[in-house]
Amino acid sequence: MSQQKVLFVSQEILPYLPSTPMSEYCNHLPRKIQESGYEVRLFTPKYGNINERRNQLHEVIRLSGMNLIIDDTDHPLIIKVATLQSSRTQVYFIDNDDYFERHPSQELETVSGADENDERIIFFVRGVAETVKKLRWDPVIIHCTGWVSALTPVYLKRVYNDEPAFKRAKIVYTLFDDAGTLPENLNPAMVKKMKADGITDRYLGSIKNKDIDHKALNKLAMDFADAIVQGSENIDPELLEYAKATGKPFLPYSGDLDASAPAYVEFYASLLNPTK
Repeated sequence: MSQQKVLFVSQEILPYLPSTPMSEYCNHLPRKIQESGYEVRLFTPKYGNINERRNQLHEVIRLSGMNLIIDDTDHPLIIKVATLQSSRTQVYFIDNDDYFERHPSQELETVSGADENDERIIFFVRGVAETVKKLRWDPVIIHCTGWVSALTPVYLKRVYNDEPAFKRAKIVYTLFDDAGTLPENLNPAMVKKMKADGITDRYLGSIKNKDIDHKALNKLAMDFADAIVQGSENIDPELLEYAKATGKPFLPYSGDLDASAPAYVEFYASLLNPTK
């Protein structure tokens, strides 16, 4: 019997970006999940300051070449891959010269090009979905971490809901103390761009006619996720209250991942085999 598959959609991963609580979490948790018996793959943006030579990234031609249309403009999707040495798992990088190749020796594009973050995260999430479809690699868990991944639940539930690759998947969203990495509110035109992808007003209540800030993005993600985990100790109390009010399965912060990894494994199992 083949292993069950877990897909991680991560804002940042060590060692491709410097050590932060999130980059360490997104490196360490997949390794622990793989050690528990799941087959794991990771997706992350290919930020301009990721050194391709040092990290041994290479383009996957068979996965690249598609154009994604955002706001009536074509944006080529480029897929690169590397092996995460700590776990020997494959990491797929979503790349595009418009969104992820502008500042190779400076701060992240999400900071230096913050005015384009609305399109950047739409492109990233759609790029992940299209690539998973091409891979024919059907996950049972899709675990998203970071505001860059926050549109994943709504896109998978409302745009890619008929795709066989995602039919069985349970979507987990991580609440993380990463508000400071979103330098400014997203362009309110993001609502119009998402509607062009087929997401109607009734599903955009968390961001429509509101400031699209860190809280709004996280609330939208929780609206469409199947389950929520608390990935760091210090979370905005409003977001914690919102998470618990959804009534969805919730895994509270459990400290060091070496000690808490079994809790994640048990949490995944509870989602895949709910008690009747």
